[in-house]
Amino acid sequence: MSNPLVDLPALQVIVPLLTAPVVILLRPAGLAWAAASVASLFALAVAVALTAAVLDASSLGYSMGAWPAPYGIELAVDAFSAILLLVITGASTLALLASRVSLTADIEEHRQPLFYAAWLLVLAGLAGMTVAADAFNVFVFMEISSLASYVLVAGGSDRRALPAVFKYLIIGTIGATFYLIGIGLIYLMTGTLNLGDMEARIQDVADKKPILVAAGFITVGLGLKAAVFPLHVWLPNAYTYAPHAVSVFLAACSTKVALYLLLRFDFFVFQQNLFGHSLQFSLFFMPLAVLGIFVGSWVALFERNLKRLLAYSSIAQIGYIMLGASLVSRSGLTASIVHMFNHALAKGALFLAVACLATRCPGLRVSDVAGAARTMPWTMAAFVVAGLSLIGVPGTAGFVSKWYLIAALLGNGLLGALLAALVVMSSLLALAYIWRVIESAYFGQPAPAARLSGEAPPLLLAGTWAAALAGIYFGLLPSLPVTLSATAAESLLRHVL
Repeated sequence: MSNPLVDLPALQVIVPLLTAPVVILLRPAGLAWAAASVASLFALAVAVALTAAVLDASSLGYSMGAWPAPYGIELAVDAFSAILLLVITGASTLALLASRVSLTADIEEHRQPLFYAAWLLVLAGLAGMTVAADAFNVFVFMEISSLASYVLVAGGSDRRALPAVFKYLIIGTIGATFYLIGIGLIYLMTGTLNLGDMEARIQDVADKKPILVAAGFITVGLGLKAAVFPLHVWLPNAYTYAPHAVSVFLAACSTKVALYLLLRFDFFVFQQNLFGHSLQFSLFFMPLAVLGIFVGSWVALFERNLKRLLAYSSIAQIGYIMLGASLVSRSGLTASIVHMFNHALAKGALFLAVACLATRCPGLRVSDVAGAARTMPWTMAAFVVAGLSLIGVPGTAGFVSKWYLIAALLGNGLLGALLAALVVMSSLLALAYIWRVIESAYFGQPAPAARLSGEAPPLLLAGTWAAALAGIYFGLLPSLPVTLSATAAESLLRHVL
């Protein structure tokens, strides 16, 4: 009797992908939202089932059309992809369910079915990038998710999203082109696109220079997609002017998937086949990570718009992820992957809290939320909880990943101790810019024209608290993300020379 779990990697992608064209035909718009939400819930259930399967067995594979790899299209799920699938599907589902009122107000009714169809294409594309086991299909899913993401960012009523999405499109296209050039070079040298087969065949390539060039193209291309400093210029405006639900979705998972691909390619394909590549990886990404942490935090400290503040904070958090990865150690990679999960929880909750504030505040400047805690106490309490996780206060998920990162750094001598001190200093900067918002909301006096008349809609508030409490839960009981991250780190390091 066949194992029914074998089909789950394919269902993870196929269900949202096939639901998208159906959603376009649904009227009224509420049916389109309901269908998209059900498809996203199904994807989340599949991700949970895949995670349980991966915890029992180290990986799960599926061959499309029963054609075995490397001749056919292979899908594969291991601990690293499982934790990313939880982030992607969880962020999509929570954002859709919680932001129904916000999306209805922000998007014209006749355009909503198209919007939800694009949402499902982003979901399918991000999930496909995570489970695809060959380089070309990664590119196919990358383009599906990217093109649909541009539609989502520009789908709201704020016309400032149009120049933001144009910049996003141009830079995203450059990133995808660089990635495709790199894959083309590897295919030219090896004759394969399957990642496992590629890793084996590169070992037989006599001249490694084209492989090194390919590594450069792929690293820069995925670095653009991941908004690694200084390749982050598309991110602040895209997050700021997108509809609030889209900001929740993309901030939680889009850059994480690009980072996942960057680490998977580098460790699975290049580390084992390019002598000294671990040192190159560290020397390249460690200074960029430190700069990203401090530049992102410093700019956030002076930002007046709440969403731009959180966007620049994301650049700093990407720096933490890359700093852990640049250590090329089990503890560093574990910290890096755990922080992908924990940052998604914190940043998703913060953007949901901003969506709550937007229902009552005339604007989203820090000064606009003055006095908000008096009329929206539950919203601001959720913002505080999520902010504490972002800072890394004990008892929150953010503390867990920063603890693992500092422990990993302290195991690397004097340089590691210096970097650990810089991480602590950067957390103080996070405390400062989160405090600016809290101070305004709790101690500021609202302007006469402010319309702070009550709490946010119940469903939106409930979703915000669900994300905030998840940050507390995984801060107190972090075994699931830590176990998956440690297993993923061990898998990555098996491929290092």
